[in-house]
Amino acid sequence: MFRDSIQKMVDRLDPGGAAGILMGFDGIAVDSFSRPGTIDVQTVSMELAHVVAQLRRSAQGAHLGGLREMEVRTDKLALLIRLVTDDYFLVFGVSPDSNLGKARYLLRLLSPLIRADL
Repeated sequence: MFRDSIQKMVDRLDPGGAAGILMGFDGIAVDSFSRPGTIDVQTVSMELAHVVAQLRRSAQGAHLGGLREMEVRTDKLALLIRLVTDDYFLVFGVSPDSNLGKARYLLRLLSPLIRADL
């Protein structure tokens, strides 16, 4: 259901878009898209669900308010993460040398559309 929207986001960041996933905090992927030969979206997202949940709790515990988005950069991939609802978040995997500003913008555009469909 969400795959087409996620794929459009990934395709609009050319070059650089690698993968996208809509994920629940329970570690279960709702829908995803990845370009062939890029990353194992399922494995990465399961690991991220735990990390994002911990950071969300830490932000609330420190009275910083709700976590909205975060970025994780590695040598091979930058992961932009945006919370969509209290139960779901979006991850956009892009090459680290791509236009991260545009990637954030595309992620921000997709979030309310996904939220409306959930």
